[in-house]
Amino acid sequence: MDNIYDALRESHEVQRKLCRQLTRAKPGDAQAQEIFRALRIELAAHAAAEERFLYAQILLDDMGLKSSRHALAEHHEIDECVEELAKCRGKPDEWSGWVKKLSHEVHHHLREEERKFFQVSGKILNDRQKQSLATKYRKDLKRMREVVAP
Repeated sequence: MDNIYDALRESHEVQRKLCRQLTRAKPGDAQAQEIFRALRIELAAHAAAEERFLYAQILLDDMGLKSSRHALAEHHEIDECVEELAKCRGKPDEWSGWVKKLSHEVHHHLREEERKFFQVSGKILNDRQKQSLATKYRKDLKRMREVVAP
């Protein structure tokens, strides 16, 4: 049966793929801008849905407080990198540095989340909750992709 972690890993793989593509794209290239747009949408939609349907649940439990606050802080760091990268259009030297930083922050966050946060939250949630949260997360992720796209 599908659970919240399966659902999250799907978006994580999309994020990893887009980060790889962006680091390989030429700065200033139209393709780089399109990849960045897709990554920006995926990151924002994923973070919103994940914060609503996983982090909020885990914040309510003392055992999950520290790890969920840390994960939220990393989402904020990623958001700041995205904002800085958006300002670098037409500045290839700055663009490349921010692409590397963003890719590093995303990969670090996903690795840490999958290795640590999933284990902590897995002890807090029961199987029924994990399945229910997957459904809610997927629905909100789809909705948020449309909300942040324009």
